[in-house]
Amino acid sequence: MKKVLSQVIAAILGIWLAVLFVPGVKINLFANSNFFGVPLTLQWQIILLLGIALGLLNFFVKPIINTITLPLRIITLGLFSIVINMAMLWILDFIFKEISIPWLWPLLWTTVIIWFLNIIIPKFII
Repeated sequence: MKKVLSQVIAAILGIWLAVLFVPGVKINLFANSNFFGVPLTLQWQIILLLGIALGLLNFFVKPIINTITLPLRIITLGLFSIVINMAMLWILDFIFKEISIPWLWPLLWTTVIIWFLNIIIPKFII
């Protein structure tokens, strides 16, 4: 439970910081944006939803992808983990039309922000 909570909080804060500081990362507000019938009309609501979705992706899907790509991570001495984290953000961008992360550099910087927060946040959660 602690790990899920820390990953969700890191994803929410990371997406929020990326929207503020990384050029090209944008949150689009649409009139028909909703989550199971609940209308999402403010930017913080969409960031909250995206952060929860990314945190759950990181908790459930990422370990499977890490297991599959273990030989690549061994060969690259762990640097392929950055590509895996970028893939998680790309999947989030693909699923939700409300977030827009252009191709390489904004995706890399957003990944670095979320990676750093994933290291820091668990130290504060008791």
